Amino acid sequence: MVRLRARGRGARPLLAGALPLLLLAGCSSSSDEEEALAEPGASDGASSERAADWWRPEAGLDWQWQLTGPLDLELPVPVYDIDAFESGADDVAALHERDVRVICYVNAGAWEDFRPDADAFPEELLGEGNGWPGERWLDIRALDTLRPLLAERFDLCVEKGFDAVEPDLLDGYQNDTGFPLTADDQLAFNRMVAELAHERGLAVGLKNDLDQIPELVDEFDFAVNEECAAHDECELLTPFIEADKPVFHVEYELSAEEFCPDTTRLGLSSLAKNWDLDAWRETC
Repeated sequence: MVRLRARGRGARPLLAGALPLLLLAGCSSSSDEEEALAEPGASDGASSERAADWWRPEAGLDWQWQLTGPLDLELPVPVYDIDAFESGADDVAALHERDVRVICYVNAGAWEDFRPDADAFPEELLGEGNGWPGERWLDIRALDTLRPLLAERFDLCVEKGFDAVEPDLLDGYQNDTGFPLTADDQLAFNRMVAELAHERGLAVGLKNDLDQIPELVDEFDFAVNEECAAHDECELLTPFIEADKPVFHVEYELSAEEFCPDTTRLGLSSLAKNWDLDAWRETC
């Protein structure tokens, strides 16, 4: 199945009031011991200390995903997913004060010309546009070059106190990237991403990439999925639920009443969201 996934990601910089061209774009541990090791915001930012353990979320957690607009930090949910660059350490700390876990959104599989580290990515690694303004696919085969660049982004998540990372675009091999990417290339890249997160004491989510879930479910702590109901493929996410790992799921075109009966039965943590991933949400 080869298609560009729907992703409500392009408007992220609106949190800082920049790049108006992008307006159309997108909790508890399993034991008391784990909870003591992974309290929200407990780290001082040192990778060696954080890497001893990380947050292990359990299936069924409610969540909020917001990448654009003024952050609404007051929703009574145990998990938030917000942007690495546009969110501040104060936002993360405010959520931690309410015992909310916070996921750090990072684009891992594509280059974005509006990010402060854009110039660090070599031109030869930039492929075709991915359908969103200012973004181009990356040649994920260049692991040695991409590893330190992604490590710096994950370090930013650590510095701001995040508990986890959501690395976007982990399914480039199924798209027209401009590079001859294979399934094995994608597996190697995705495993590197998971390793980088865990080395820093961050939980990590598998974004979409449904076909490789059987090979990757053991190496990721949760899944983030867009539009599995619209494409009639939500059952492909059941390995995460069977492993008691949450599937944070959104639909953009369907109303909650259209998909909630099926996704609730499957154990997904589902939301209806606007395409630009502002504060609005409708939950099951």
